[in-house]
Amino acid sequence: MKHFALLSLTLLLGTGVQSAAAQTQTPTRTVNIGLGYNPDVQFTPFYVADKLGYFTAEGLKVNYQHGYVNQLLPLLLQGKLDFVVGDPEDAIFAKNQGADVKYIMTMYQKNPVTVFSLKPLDGIASLKGKTVGIPGPYGSSYHAIQAVLDSAKLTEGKDIKLANIGFTQQDAVRVGRVDAAVGYINNDVVLLGQSVGKKVYTLDISAAYPMVGVGLIASGKSLTGDLAARVVRASQRGLKFTVADPARAFKLAQPVFGKAGTLEILKASTPLMTSAYTQASGIGASNPDAWTKAVAALVKQGKLPAGAKATDYYSNGFISKTLK
Repeated sequence: MKHFALLSLTLLLGTGVQSAAAQTQTPTRTVNIGLGYNPDVQFTPFYVADKLGYFTAEGLKVNYQHGYVNQLLPLLLQGKLDFVVGDPEDAIFAKNQGADVKYIMTMYQKNPVTVFSLKPLDGIASLKGKTVGIPGPYGSSYHAIQAVLDSAKLTEGKDIKLANIGFTQQDAVRVGRVDAAVGYINNDVVLLGQSVGKKVYTLDISAAYPMVGVGLIASGKSLTGDLAARVVRASQRGLKFTVADPARAFKLAQPVFGKAGTLEILKASTPLMTSAYTQASGIGASNPDAWTKAVAALVKQGKLPAGAKATDYYSNGFISKTLK
């Protein structure tokens, strides 16, 4: 694997990272990071951070392990992984059950979950009387649709039917098995639009459930010392590079994920990685307002105890504000 010296990184990539952080070092520690599911284009910022030597610059050698998050979180708690990339809800519910974990960097500033259909959608109220497909009663998509229904005072089973269809949302919508489905605006919507050659209609659900998206979850053990700050800094640089040049990032990362994703999906994902908040607080920072409102929604749903505080579950303390 080719690593670039500090001068090359600064001149060619324009990262603007402070010299103390960017100085190339001989790796002194191996860090193990779990990435959800299989190798996929959605993890491009992390693959890029490895390919371009950002972890090496922090004195780290990174090993990525893929798997379902419910398999990876136990490994995190057992010390077999140092970090896991997962949904904020993964950290929230694990913490609520007594696990020593915290969400410390976000990849997507806006949750990419959406409701999509091949027929026009006129606001959340237009879902009344419809059958909406969901992967199942779990994950960020389920928590988001629950908040959406609550915001419009729609009752599941009475006003709307939620059908458990697994991860077949695109096919189910295409053949009319469901009226609409809950999926990802940077994946399902893009691929369905390409396959049918016409417009896919979506609902912006961020007002009802303004949570950030997938990000880096750490064990309590990994938060001691400077390890978390080094891993976050390398990951931030991967995010920054991907946003600045998605085509080159895709080319660098594709040997890792192969055919599991397209450049169009990555280009649809990069706008989710930045926001007005990151311009002030650093790329990868979590918006406190988004967390506060989302945790309040989960409390209202009865999924968290009354009095739960967003800051119990996330931290911006490891974010480098100079990386924007």
